[in-house]
Amino acid sequence: MATELKNLAKDTAIYGLPSIIGRFLSWLLVILHTRVLPSTGEYGISSNVYAWTGLLLVVLTYGMETGFFRFINKKDEHDPLRVYTSTLYSIAFTSSLFIVVALVFLYPISSVLGYSAHPEYIGIMACIVAVDAVCCIPFAFLRYQCRPVRFASIKLINIFLSIFLNIFFLILCPLLHDCRPELIRWFYRPDYGVGYIFISNLFTTAVTFILLFPDMRPAFKAKFDFQLLKKIIRYSAPILILGIAGIFNQTADKILFPFLFEDRAYAEAQLGIYSACFKIAVVMIMFIQAFRYAYEPFIFAKNKADDNKKSYVEAMKYFIIFSFVIFLGVMFYLDLLKYIVTFNYFTGLRVVPIVMLGEVFFGVYFNLSIWYKLTDKTFWGAIFSIIGCVLTVAIIIVFVPRYGFIACAWASFASNLVMMLLSYFVGQKKFPVTYNLRSALFYTVIAAVCYAAAMFPPIGSIVLRLLYRTVFLLIFIAVIIKKDLPLSELPFIGKHFKMP
Repeated sequence: MATELKNLAKDTAIYGLPSIIGRFLSWLLVILHTRVLPSTGEYGISSNVYAWTGLLLVVLTYGMETGFFRFINKKDEHDPLRVYTSTLYSIAFTSSLFIVVALVFLYPISSVLGYSAHPEYIGIMACIVAVDAVCCIPFAFLRYQCRPVRFASIKLINIFLSIFLNIFFLILCPLLHDCRPELIRWFYRPDYGVGYIFISNLFTTAVTFILLFPDMRPAFKAKFDFQLLKKIIRYSAPILILGIAGIFNQTADKILFPFLFEDRAYAEAQLGIYSACFKIAVVMIMFIQAFRYAYEPFIFAKNKADDNKKSYVEAMKYFIIFSFVIFLGVMFYLDLLKYIVTFNYFTGLRVVPIVMLGEVFFGVYFNLSIWYKLTDKTFWGAIFSIIGCVLTVAIIIVFVPRYGFIACAWASFASNLVMMLLSYFVGQKKFPVTYNLRSALFYTVIAAVCYAAAMFPPIGSIVLRLLYRTVFLLIFIAVIIKKDLPLSELPFIGKHFKMP
């Protein structure tokens, strides 16, 4: 079991590498966007459009990624390549159909969404989300083949290309326009602003598809199995509902916000402030995403092992531990991290701790979700997500017009907490796993004490304030090392450190 957990940790690190670098560089893009875009409203437009694409990506993959892992690991029942072929062809067909419909009805859709002046925003993003949906299956196939290095390499190329294109369009092109406009006049418009963010994304998506094409070739050699596809869709359908409700929990604030105020410009400006500060909490989100990439193949591959439940318990414990380390780290150094945005966005910083704790609840919920995935009772996940989604939408609609974007943060917090509790209590009846609640409570209390002791005393000097908070972060880490993570067991360090 220890070896399995070490492999899980290693894969989490490798799969998480592009996510970590990407999220870090997205911080740098926030620095760029909040300084280059002419207003917080333009950043709000970007956030709103990307929220829609996040929702549409879940719709266009319709739970097939999880279904892919479930059926491709049933090697005694199904040919793995047939699973790959059937899922890839299915998503390719539906994504192509989506692009056709989106482009045919581009103008009415753009008008409904509030982008009648720029319908091309919607057209560009429709193409991006459709291609991204197709790419999900080859990426899943790389995870199934345990090829995290190639997975990470393609993701990293995508990330660095995106950074380059954003810098090119938003910094270099304006400079060239001022000194040598004849060089770029044929393709560059100085007033296009946020549109170049979408164009950059379109280029990077196309390059990702090209890089993944060699990994799609095995699917072309196998036979498409419609009967198998029906089984996969039957399994994945509840996950689609789960996914829609789940992603809507995460994006409902950014999708609904512009519709809750009569003044669209004001709504976009406030959404820009909220979304930019939301990015500060992205460290927690990237940790959960990296963990998910490694954990989902892990649980399906090991679900027949005798000690599988012990592995789940240990994975949950360490997930909670490192989540609190990340939470304290971000909050203790927020005085520095806040400068990734400009002063115009500082009013949104109060959402950071609320959003981060909500993401901790979501991460625990994801860990708990193994019981309905392994027992093929995915409809329970759909039920939990629908309940969470209804709660999120209700809080946003009722409280956002009165309290503004802070209500969005509390909506996410409450929704993830409720889903976590529901999954735990129902799961203990359907697929009992003896999680270490004492350990979870212990670290929750210790983290809360360290947070309160570090954050509440008023210290005028930023240097002294950061040093004071660092002491409590080190105390928390020391408790972890003493109780659950001896130095002698850590990679590299353990070779040179022996406990007395």
